[in-house]
Amino acid sequence: MSFLFNELLFRPIFNVLVSLYNIIPGSDFGVAILVLTFFIRLLFFPLTVKSLVAQKELARLQPELKKLQDKYKNDKQQLGAATMALYKEHKINPLSGCLPLLVQLPVLFALFKALGVAFNPDSLSLIYGFITKPEVINNISFKFINLEIANRPMAILAGVLQWFQAKITQKNQGHDQKGQQSQMALMSKQMLYFFPIMVIIISWNFPAGVVLYWVATNALSIAEQFIVGRKTA
Repeated sequence: MSFLFNELLFRPIFNVLVSLYNIIPGSDFGVAILVLTFFIRLLFFPLTVKSLVAQKELARLQPELKKLQDKYKNDKQQLGAATMALYKEHKINPLSGCLPLLVQLPVLFALFKALGVAFNPDSLSLIYGFITKPEVINNISFKFINLEIANRPMAILAGVLQWFQAKITQKNQGHDQKGQQSQMALMSKQMLYFFPIMVIIISWNFPAGVVLYWVATNALSIAEQFIVGRKTA
């Protein structure tokens, strides 16, 4: 399994990064990370749209689900059957919001691994023969960011963008409606602050190259939320 992961995902992604590094003017690895992140998000955009639309539809059903929970609070079997019938009536798959994320996870893990080894000279042996092998990959991006070491301001920026993304998701799913106290709404409010804090803590000591990917992903996710929010309003 490890061999398949390395050869089918990690190594190709690493080689794409090096190829971008070779062709980008100034050979800026940070720009290569941004470009690759953009294309990965573009590749998965249809899945992202499907996930966001499914989440919004589930949020719209919360009042109906609450009624079912109250009606069948003492009969879990009947509650399950009624809930599935409601999903079927509205043509909603409750798992469709999670499946796209699961599909993307292996690619994201491979990208994280590629960013983690990019500046190790030994990693250059992973470059395919038809790709120009640089003597060394410059770890300085935008003339002032060392991608190989931690960057605390960037970690904070990643957390702030995570908060904005969660806030927009909450709004698109209708959790800002007054008086709405569904379980999904309460959980969303908790995650609004929990995830950004966790992002900052996790990325505090991460190499800036990995955090740059995180920043770019969050920024693009915010843009996707705006696009999907307008289309499904």
